[in-house]
Amino acid sequence: MQKKWFINRTNKEFVDYLSKAANISSIVAQIMINRNIKTPEKVKEFLSASLNSLSDPYDLTGMDVAVERIRIAIETGQRILVHGDYDADGTTATAILVDTLKKLGSNVDYLIPTRFKHGYGLHEAAVETAKGKNIDLIITVDCGITSFEAVDLANNFGIDIIITDHHEPLWCDDRSVSEEVSIGVPSAKLPKAFCIINPKLTGVDSPLSILTGAGISLKLSMALMGKDYETEDLTGLLDIAAIGTIADVAPLIGENRVIVKEGIKALAATKRVGLKALLALTGMSDRTLGPDLMSYSIIPRINAAGRMADATSVVKLLITDSIDDAVSIAAYLNNLNLERQRVEEYVLEMSQFQVQRKGYDKVIVLADDSWHEGVLGIVASKMVDRHNLPTIVFSIKNGIARGSARSVPELDICDAISHCSECLIQFGGHRQAAGLTLKVEELGRFESLMNEHIKKTIVDTDFTPTIHIDADVNFKDINSKLLTELTKLEPYGYGNPEPILGAKGLMMLSPRIVGKNHLKLKLGYNGYIIDAIGFDLGGYLQELSMHERFDAIFTPTINTWNGVKSVQLNVKAFRPSD
Repeated sequence: MQKKWFINRTNKEFVDYLSKAANISSIVAQIMINRNIKTPEKVKEFLSASLNSLSDPYDLTGMDVAVERIRIAIETGQRILVHGDYDADGTTATAILVDTLKKLGSNVDYLIPTRFKHGYGLHEAAVETAKGKNIDLIITVDCGITSFEAVDLANNFGIDIIITDHHEPLWCDDRSVSEEVSIGVPSAKLPKAFCIINPKLTGVDSPLSILTGAGISLKLSMALMGKDYETEDLTGLLDIAAIGTIADVAPLIGENRVIVKEGIKALAATKRVGLKALLALTGMSDRTLGPDLMSYSIIPRINAAGRMADATSVVKLLITDSIDDAVSIAAYLNNLNLERQRVEEYVLEMSQFQVQRKGYDKVIVLADDSWHEGVLGIVASKMVDRHNLPTIVFSIKNGIARGSARSVPELDICDAISHCSECLIQFGGHRQAAGLTLKVEELGRFESLMNEHIKKTIVDTDFTPTIHIDADVNFKDINSKLLTELTKLEPYGYGNPEPILGAKGLMMLSPRIVGKNHLKLKLGYNGYIIDAIGFDLGGYLQELSMHERFDAIFTPTINTWNGVKSVQLNVKAFRPSD
């Protein structure tokens, strides 16, 4: 699919000012500005982010009430149940809190619902289970913010519930509703829980609103451990907090960036036998891990349990002290992931066939009664990549369609779905991803309503994918000093993307195809020559050979070969200069 190139430009005087004031190159200054980091103080804060940068956990509304209630439960020997979710964010959040509560001497158990039997969130069946186990306190992680009926049932049973969740609450325009709303957030209908910790309730402008379920669980653990906790206690939780944050595709800025940055270090030295077993099985034990590599190795295997079976095994893997159990569970997750890949390939192929048959307008809506519910989100994401349109994929069973939605950057898919609530049973999620349920007979009306809303919300040009270029550069400025500066911007991910630079009028030298379809060459300009590689860009070779000069966008990297390090450009795309 043809993509637009858009280069970010800023007043040169301001770039020069920030470069000098923050003691960074003009290229990095432009990158900082593109990330809305526009003062020397903010630049320093970003580049030097560390554990000390984490905010006080009590900045989260409800934290003081939650900590007091949990401490009473610990001191009096009350039974606590941590109720999580079946994805990687939910299971890591569960493991973090269970780990902490066990260390504090609590009587704690945990429950992970299954996607197929229970569905997402806290349900009445879980509360019934808790009553049967004589649970006194339920703490939800990564769910619960819209679980009205389950919370009411728990209240009837005399079970207190503390909700910790980062999903969108049920917003309403009727500000006269008083008994169901949070103090200070008059437009949010909330369950009548003992207390609620949800950074979304502090407002979208709050720096804490980006926290994931794992991030909130980490903050709650910090508060429970108190101000005198050892650094080792915190780093012992950061390894799995980083996994949950990356897996949930949370923006890697602010608190999330610190959690992932420090969590990657903790993961490299983890003492968790379960993570060691998983890293060994995926061949990652001796690799330098980052969000991208983790997203292709350990995270799919952690997610596979919730997609294909029961994710309770993931929590067991993360908290076990048994090497035998760790090796066994890691192998089990690997097999589930292989099964997930086979199922996903089938559903993706059938989805593409259905698109070609029925067509689409502004949104792709697909449904079938043979599709596995566990892979719908992945398939929807891949369909968005192929067509650059918001996509919702449903699995039908017993007259009910359960779906996963994924979106293009310009469209808030959760908000769009909310405008179709009249034909939905339930829904929830984020700006870029959501889940929803409706009756099969409502599928046609739902698709029509979605198309109507999207036509009013975004324009056609928003559906053309755009590559945002951080800065145009001169080849003489691409050197080891720049590479050293760029490494301080890591870890890269959603919200803090890998910097993309551009240059025009380049010459192509010694091009050849290597591997399956990779383009290996040298790029030259005004006497400066730099090695380059374009992964899966072998198809450009014939076209580029027809032109004398061309433009390229790329990320500078350090390539190590036979112990020798050199600068290499990871090329993302080419186009003829003329």
